[in-house]
Amino acid sequence: MANQAQPSVPHVRTPAALRARKLRAILGPDWKVAIPFVTPMVLIMVGLILWPFIDAIFLSFTSLNFLTGKTVDVGFRNYARLPSNSDYVLSMQNTIKFTAWSLTIKLATGMTIALILNSRIPYRSLLSGIMLLPWIVPEIVTALAWKSIFDPLFGGLNPILMGIGLIDRPLGWLSDPNLAMPSVIAVNVWKGIPFYVLLLLAGLKAVDREQLEAAEVDGANVVQRFRYVTLPGLRYVIVVTLLLSFISTFNQFGLIFLMTGGGPSGATKLYSILAYEKAIGSLQYGPGIAIAFSVAPLMAILIWLLAKFMRAEDRQAVVERDTRFLDRIAKLAQQALDLILDLIFLPFQIILKGFGALSRMFRKMSKGGASKPLFKRAGQERMGVLGRLLILIPFMLFVLFPFYWVVITSFKSTPQISQRVSIFWPDPATLDQYKSLIWDTPFLTWLFNSAFIATVSTLVSVSLASLAAYALSRLKFTGAGLLTTFLLITYLLPGTLLFIPLYQTLTSLGLINTYGALIITYPTFLLPFATWVMLGYFRSIPIELEEAAMIDGASRLYVFWKITLPLAAPALLAVALFAFTNAWNEFLFAFVFINSESLRTLPIGLLSMVVGDILPWGELMAASLLTAIPVAILYVFAQRFLTEGLTIGGVKG
Repeated sequence: MANQAQPSVPHVRTPAALRARKLRAILGPDWKVAIPFVTPMVLIMVGLILWPFIDAIFLSFTSLNFLTGKTVDVGFRNYARLPSNSDYVLSMQNTIKFTAWSLTIKLATGMTIALILNSRIPYRSLLSGIMLLPWIVPEIVTALAWKSIFDPLFGGLNPILMGIGLIDRPLGWLSDPNLAMPSVIAVNVWKGIPFYVLLLLAGLKAVDREQLEAAEVDGANVVQRFRYVTLPGLRYVIVVTLLLSFISTFNQFGLIFLMTGGGPSGATKLYSILAYEKAIGSLQYGPGIAIAFSVAPLMAILIWLLAKFMRAEDRQAVVERDTRFLDRIAKLAQQALDLILDLIFLPFQIILKGFGALSRMFRKMSKGGASKPLFKRAGQERMGVLGRLLILIPFMLFVLFPFYWVVITSFKSTPQISQRVSIFWPDPATLDQYKSLIWDTPFLTWLFNSAFIATVSTLVSVSLASLAAYALSRLKFTGAGLLTTFLLITYLLPGTLLFIPLYQTLTSLGLINTYGALIITYPTFLLPFATWVMLGYFRSIPIELEEAAMIDGASRLYVFWKITLPLAAPALLAVALFAFTNAWNEFLFAFVFINSESLRTLPIGLLSMVVGDILPWGELMAASLLTAIPVAILYVFAQRFLTEGLTIGGVKG
């Protein structure tokens, strides 16, 4: 009887255990751990992006009655009036023209430069670095540098064109309604070249070399190889590049506002500038938001397309569905595109055939007969390298001239600038402009403000992004996929759709004209990008390292802090550098949210140095150079980590 087995007692689940199990089934196994990791990011995204955006939608249905001072509901009247508003129609025409020409020229220019830099040429790394210089230049520096170059009296462009006989009198590049739009498009192209070159160069490195060699063996010339092998291989890179560029170019504000203010006579007034003038300048928030939100459907479609292309888990599905998708929806568009491309490449084919005919004619006239090539293979390669360098030289001059102009102008004396003596060289060189800038203006205060705000907002954004990215890449909880999608949407959401509702939110919180206004709003555009890159990098780190540590009893927070985060140091540095650069260069939020001179950042401080038509070019160029130097130094020292961090994060993300 002593050895008789005792009956087993059934395990009774307590109500608390049942609730915990049900919560795990609904919210996911890691939901408790995920809460502290993602909550800060969710609060920022909801509180400073989603809620102001929703509030702005309701606000767009209102209007301010100036007689009573009250805001009244007007329904869809703000939107209904837009098609008949001449200012709105003109601004949309300008926006479409600006965007279409900018994208076309940037794609053609970026593709040409990327093809040359992808070939065998000497000093390729140096030339590639030079082509990326406009990327790191603050928008205010870009605008002031080119505004100085375009100046009809003291600028450098008119003397050059008059010297080579292209014009016979000085032209007002930014004051002539017929020249202002082409001028700002040229500056936008200059600023956008690095973006196109970088992405297209990465795409060219992924094109199958064996296919190119096979096409060459089959007798395809260089134009045919590019048209039928290289270009199809770059299809998705080109689509993503154009979509990203379209979103940023269509919503451009700072560059045009700083150069022309939308003038002359509205010739360069884009819809974003009109929305600012209406909402902030005239305090008509409802009509102003209606102008900004009138492009929201277009932005939604573009962001949806980009999300389909950029999300890693959707890429393969996009590729697999591509043929069916095009057959069903875009077959005619594809045929039209092929026809356009054939027409574009037809002149190049004719020119190439003409060169071939001339070459054969010279070979027949030579002593060796038709079988002897005009140049030996080594000679052909040298001629090819020389030809590519000759094509690259004009682009190099276009990229480098603004830097040269800023440097030499900053070392000129004010009399030398005003008297137009020795236009292209300081004679004699002087530091007077730098002395006047530091001692006679609040430049050092602006410098401190920019450094403080950029540093704090970078620390906040990178810290919260690291936590959120780790949770999204490692933890299993309900809503992770939705949160990732929302993250991408906020990353792509243009600032022109946010600054008006954010202004309203900050006003209600009493934060307008404080450091806090920028410190809490900068993460709205820094945090999504930082999280997206860190998400890709965390996915590249082997999960086995963390699992081994947790088997030994380590907590998830300990694993994140002691194991995963140190391994992600290159990505952290890259993201921090990008975040700091964007915060350092930011213009729109600082311009709208800050009024006090003692709180101005460098971009707004430099703008305040321009009083009416009086532009102290020497001090402005000195300030521009000093503003660009800190970011340039950071990029030089962090270049290796920057490439590694963004490459892995961009590919895996």
